[in-house]
Amino acid sequence: MTQPIDLAKNALVAVTHDSLVSLRTALFRDVGPTAAAVLQEAGYAGGGPMFGAFREWLSGRELPSPEELPASEFASYATDFFRQTGWGSIELGTLESVATIDSADWSESDPESPLEFPGCYFTAGVFADFFGRVAGSPLAVMKWSVDRWEMNGAGSCSVVQRRYSGCMTRWGKVLRMSRRWQDKA
Repeated sequence: MTQPIDLAKNALVAVTHDSLVSLRTALFRDVGPTAAAVLQEAGYAGGGPMFGAFREWLSGRELPSPEELPASEFASYATDFFRQTGWGSIELGTLESVATIDSADWSESDPESPLEFPGCYFTAGVFADFFGRVAGSPLAVMKWSVDRWEMNGAGSCSVVQRRYSGCMTRWGKVLRMSRRWQDKA
């Protein structure tokens, strides 16, 4: 039998989708672009309790700890946990040496967002801490929104692949330019 998640016991609170989206919109309106960093920091601070709740959730189902789960089972249980806590479903994957997380129904996401750079900044912070605990090392999380027009019949992973490749190409150019500058100094 599935046991409900005890929010108070796990240092969690229930916040509606509308409240989260409104908070994000107000922060960007009043604070500007630095709102993204504020939301990420707040999300990161909540990653530990979220991971603790996941651990407790697994234990209540007589399952091993997150670190002991095989990767294929971890993905399935993490999806169930996030869905049951109201965040939405996730699909875990890999792309070269990068882990990917995809969701078509994520609670923080708002396709109607009036933001210039819409994103799940709070979630990026939560995921950095949450998945960093599983990896046993700090992680960085980047959020990319895949628009319908950009997919053009392709799956979101192929869009992310194109963006990742472009990002790595640009990063490589920056590193090469930086090395040339250092050589001249």
